[in-house]
Amino acid sequence: MERKRERIGEGTEKEARGGELEIEELEELEEFEELEEELGVEEEEEEEESKSEESELKEEEEEELEYEEKLEEELEELEEELEEELGGIGAIRREGIREEELKKEEAELEEEFEEEEEKKLEEFEKLEIEGIEALEDATEEELEKEWRN
Repeated sequence: MERKRERIGEGTEKEARGGELEIEELEELEEFEELEEELGVEEEEEEEESKSEESELKEEEEEELEYEEKLEEELEELEEELEEELGGIGAIRREGIREEELKKEEAELEEEFEEEEEKKLEEFEKLEIEGIEALEDATEEELEKEWRN
């Protein structure tokens, strides 16, 4: 009987140990499930955070692209304005150059006119002198004729 009791006691001990092991296993399983759940929540949070960061980055990229497009448009407008101004400056320069050329031509024409005028004046003076000389000669001849008469 004692043996039976020992056996029953041993069986009860084994059952108790088995029950303790089962409880420990269940507790470990619960802890594992809790950890898995926490990990899953953390993973979801990380995914949401990652998605949020990605969308923020996309928004920033879109804003940067819009800003770059605006800058490019402004640059094109400034280039057009500059070309217009340079074209105006070019026209002014061309007009200035043309004015200088006209002034040079005018100076050359004035010089030619003065030279022609001098030549004509010299020619006129020659003709005048010749005329005076001819008149003097004619007068002398007339005086000689009259004197001879």
